[in-house]
This record gives sequence, C-alpha cells and structure tokens, in this order.
Amino acid sequence: MEYNYAYFRNIADFVKDRIQCEPEVGVILGSGLGKFAETIEDPIVLPYAGIPGFPVSTVQSHAGKLICGNVNGKKVICMAGRFHHYEGYDFRLLSLPIRLFKLLGVRTAIVTNAAGGVNTSFRVGDVMLISDHIKLSSLSPMEGPNLDEFGERFFDVSDMYTKRLRDLAKSLAPGSGLRMQEGVYMYFAGPQFETPAEIRMARLLGADAVGMSTVTEALTAAHCGMPLLGMSVITNMAAGVVPDAVINHAEVGEAADSISDRFVAFTREIIKAL
Repeated sequence: MEYNYAYFRNIADFVKDRIQCEPEVGVILGSGLGKFAETIEDPIVLPYAGIPGFPVSTVQSHAGKLICGNVNGKKVICMAGRFHHYEGYDFRLLSLPIRLFKLLGVRTAIVTNAAGGVNTSFRVGDVMLISDHIKLSSLSPMEGPNLDEFGERFFDVSDMYTKRLRDLAKSLAPGSGLRMQEGVYMYFAGPQFETPAEIRMARLLGADAVGMSTVTEALTAAHCGMPLLGMSVITNMAAGVVPDAVINHAEVGEAADSISDRFVAFTREIIKAL
C-alpha cells in the first residue's frame, strides 16, 4: 500500500460526503474510554469497515466507529477506537487519524489513552495531562517521501502536546472530581505489558506513565501544525511498581470504567471551552 496524499484525500472525501459538515474538534478514544462517544448528540456513525481503504481496530474494547455530531455546541468528529502498531499496522498508516482530521477541517485534536503508572506518586484513576513523550523506537509515521500538503520534511516538536491546551485543562480540573497529574508518556510497542526492568528504565529516563499508542498521533499533529491535548487515564500501576501485582487488560477496562462518567464530563467541558 502506498500511503500518498491521494490515499488520505480519498478517505477524507468519502467521510466528508457522508457527514456533510466541517468538524472543529477531533477526538481519539483509548481503551475503556468509549463512553464519550455515547454522549455525542445527533450522531452520524460510520463503521471503520464501511470506509474504503480504512483499517479496522482489532482490540475488543475499541468500538471501531467514526462518529460525527455535536458536543456542547461544537461539531466533533470522534474515533471510537484507534489502531496500534502491534496489530500489524505500518507506522505510516498510523498517521491516518490526524491526517483525516486535518483534511476534514479540524482545528484541535484531543487524544486519550489508558496508561500504566510509573511515577510512584500516581494512583489508579488519576488523569495525566501529557506534557511530552519518549519513544526509543526509530520508527516514525513520517517515514518515506514527505507529503508536503501536510507539513515540512523537518518539523519542530517542542510544543507537540500544546501547553495552551494543558493550561486550559488544568483550569477546568477543580470540581471535576478527578485527580489531575501532568507528566511524560513513554511509548512501548506491546502488545505485552512492559517488564519490571523496562519500567525501572522508564523511570530513570523521566517517564511518568507508559502505553502502546498516542505518539504516532502526536507526531502527526505536530507535522501538520494541529494543536493537541493528550490525556492518559492511569488504569494500573506498571510492572514492578506494586510488588507481586499481576497486570491484565480486564483490570485496565475496570479502572477506566470507574472514572468514565467524570472523565467524559471533563472532556466535554474542555471542548465547550475551546
């Protein structure tokens, strides 16, 4: 598959013909965080499998639907479920969600994920505003010929997780019922959870949380100049942080579900304030 501009343009044209609007905000939902999609008013729902050339999510907790509608007076396009490298998808393909948003006219992106806590002051149920990330893999969603229609070959990532949006989120946090943190997200390819030794390394490198997604979307947003807010829900403490604890995906879903109503309300307030 050649991921050229025509590939992304054709998908965007197909979606645009069906939603008949220009969304202002694009949202990508992570594991166990799908309840936000249920609050979108007047939804137009496009299953991924029905969009020509569009990949499908194979993770059971990801709905696999593109939803366009209204949230607190804003037009929103929402990906209920994302794609991951561990599902077999090329890093270049993982640029699709943000590039689709860009071609649809989205001006601000919000990405969420479920993450493991590395910082020992964190607790399960905390929400971490992502200030930066660490990715030791040399792979990049911008590999191959540069697509000049989206951005320059070499691009700045110093404000990739937009400080202005983090400050907005922090200003809305009081009264949300959420325990708010801010920190660095470290990417691991998965699908296996990280080893205790890898978590000790992550902490030494300055990571506060770990996960298997988000960085490709953030890099793509930086490439195409789209402001981005990244939020991690700490759904478990990472391997070795709690002695003898065993990590499993069911635990991740249960922890996300325990704060989902508050997290959805908080995200909706952020969208209202944009």
